[in-house]
Amino acid sequence: QVQLVDSGGGLVQAGGSLRLSCAASGRTYRIYTMGWFRQAPGKERVFVAAISQTSSSTIYADSVKGRFTISRDNAKNTVYLQMNSLKPAETAVYYCAGDSSWPPSAPWDYWGQGTQVTVSS
Repeated sequence: QVQLVDSGGGLVQAGGSLRLSCAASGRTYRIYTMGWFRQAPGKERVFVAAISQTSSSTIYADSVKGRFTISRDNAKNTVYLQMNSLKPAETAVYYCAGDSSWPPSAPWDYWGQGTQVTVSS
């Protein structure tokens, strides 16, 4: 089995920054792609960013390009999401996810429990 534990959420003012982390454990060799999704209140979960196993390829949602950066440290089995210039509309629960292929295909195979990000205006 694979377990994903995400953390790093919190309260930040508009224009501020946060860095989310997601630690994978268990049969991590099954994870090729790691990524992030978010779900705002009353809305569907949407894709934010993804990174391939070797970090050679990344994908971003158009809405976060230039402001968010995804990275991973395979030695630590951890993926990060650096979020800059945050906007109130980006208040959501952020979920770490893992998939066994690249490019990833829905539905992703593994999910974290989510971490709340609140951006105040």
